[in-house]
Amino acid sequence: MTDLHPVIAAVTERVVARSRDGRRAYLDMIDREREAGVHRPMLACGNLAHGFAASGEDKSAIIAGRAMNIGIVTAYNDMLSAHQPYGRYPEQIKLFAREVGATAQVAGGTPAMCDGVTQGQRGMELSLFSRDAIALATAVGLSHGMFEGAALLGICDKIVPGLLIGALRFGHLPMILIPAGPMPSGLANKEKQRIRQLYAEGKVGRAELLESESASYHGAGTCTFYGTANSNQMMMDVMGLHMPGASFINPGTKLRQAVTRAAVHRLTEIGWGGDDYRPLGRCIDEKAIINAIVGLLATGGSTNHAIHIPAMARAAGIVVDWEDFDLLSGAVPLIARVYPNGSGDVNHFHAAGGMSYVISSLIDAGMLHDDILTVSGTTLRDHARDPKLSGQDDNGLVYDDAVADSLDDTMLRKPANPFQPDGGMRLVTGNLGRATFKTSAVTPERRTIEAPARVFSDQDDVIAAFKAGELEKDVVVVVRFQGPRANGMPELHKLTPPLGVLQDRGFKVALVTDGRMSGASGKVPAAIHLSPEGVGGGPIGRIRDGDVIRLSAEDGVLEALVDPAEWEARDEALPPADGLGTGRELFAFMRHGADGAEQGASAMLAAAGL
Repeated sequence: MTDLHPVIAAVTERVVARSRDGRRAYLDMIDREREAGVHRPMLACGNLAHGFAASGEDKSAIIAGRAMNIGIVTAYNDMLSAHQPYGRYPEQIKLFAREVGATAQVAGGTPAMCDGVTQGQRGMELSLFSRDAIALATAVGLSHGMFEGAALLGICDKIVPGLLIGALRFGHLPMILIPAGPMPSGLANKEKQRIRQLYAEGKVGRAELLESESASYHGAGTCTFYGTANSNQMMMDVMGLHMPGASFINPGTKLRQAVTRAAVHRLTEIGWGGDDYRPLGRCIDEKAIINAIVGLLATGGSTNHAIHIPAMARAAGIVVDWEDFDLLSGAVPLIARVYPNGSGDVNHFHAAGGMSYVISSLIDAGMLHDDILTVSGTTLRDHARDPKLSGQDDNGLVYDDAVADSLDDTMLRKPANPFQPDGGMRLVTGNLGRATFKTSAVTPERRTIEAPARVFSDQDDVIAAFKAGELEKDVVVVVRFQGPRANGMPELHKLTPPLGVLQDRGFKVALVTDGRMSGASGKVPAAIHLSPEGVGGGPIGRIRDGDVIRLSAEDGVLEALVDPAEWEARDEALPPADGLGTGRELFAFMRHGADGAEQGASAMLAAAGL
């Protein structure tokens, strides 16, 4: 057995020590909920009758109470390609449950927002706070006390974190996340990127751009780039919350259905009525959270998880911060290059060895905690397997061990021969605050930049300035009043093509913002999630056009090179007025109550005192 890497061990110890009181209180809470919380044997007859009134052929089994009743929390909608396959899952899950004498009911639905549709639009200002809404909806669904376990159906950006945050408040229940898989590969990613930049330069029109985008996002399933949605799936694997090998099997296949069936059967085996009780709140512990961060760094995953992981951890009584990310990033090598960090997509990643190879390789290198409580198997290494169809097994499945060597070393490598020696997510600090810099997609010569600032308060103004030729120079584009309290912290992904064009023209370009970038953050150096944000007095509000900004991922520095006396004497700028609309006014209480990005940017968790 390989010893745990000393940095992984040290950071884990930091997190355990910091979280001791909160974790103890959390575990006490879920123990009380198991013993004295609301569950079926405690329901009055009238309560119980309401709960099974429409359950048809399952009514007698629910009344008898001798087997698990599974609550299904679904984020189905058929506008979101990744979640469209979930439409038929509840009926399938009910059939699979009956095969082992159990029952299942849809406990509730949650919102499922598509950031791809709202990207660059006002609706994106609801996106981050949709995570809190999803958590609340999950809690509502599970609050009825009708269930001894839960199947969580969700994949995309805020949806998996939201499901887990809500579900962890019912952490005495066993739960399994059930994915639906990525769409098959479409237009090559480099070609898609080329067309986007040509459109930004005005060299192709909307028709050509739409044709390109439609060839990329062309069917049911998760978008195939390695953004937040697919990073979610990776994290659920390294935390042991999926069935082995579940993440990247395409929708609509027999293998996908067989793995879903196995998940339902397994869920009935890990309830508190048997001898293999695996409650969600015990599965997600400090070691599992560290595994999530390590997996994120090793695979070049989405920067959005620098916000989501702290929020999920808080829901389980665990405290992590960006220094933990930074320390781990210095020790964890980058072993995967998946678009936008490489040329191939998640289907190519899966074919090269995928998550089973990642898990086994990182365990062998002492980078992952193997001794976590997973939903299936005795250790995490048991998850380093790939399912395939077989008629020899009751579930129609057999599992192969992970491949010993990558099947494509341009995409996936051993930790001893990485693409880069660090995990590519650095903490940068200075007189502007604390921010995240994703280096894994940025070439080394561009990781340090000093240039004059050009300050904006709206991403559309950046686009207008680019089109007017005002940014044809070395420049640090500062976009402020994009934090959680200002406007809900939208992603600023549509800035990537024009800034990429400027960089390709030979200019030194960087972005500094208290907003987010997409999980598809690309080749332009960017200090994002800057905290404290502009609203409430964050120093980003003191920056003026022409101030020289130094941003260096190598040195961990983010500084406005302004005389300290002048800097302190400056007044902070005020955010622009906004007439709201698009439902944004309904989220005002979340904006006003949100805490910082490093804490998870959640009004709900802040109000709950978690």
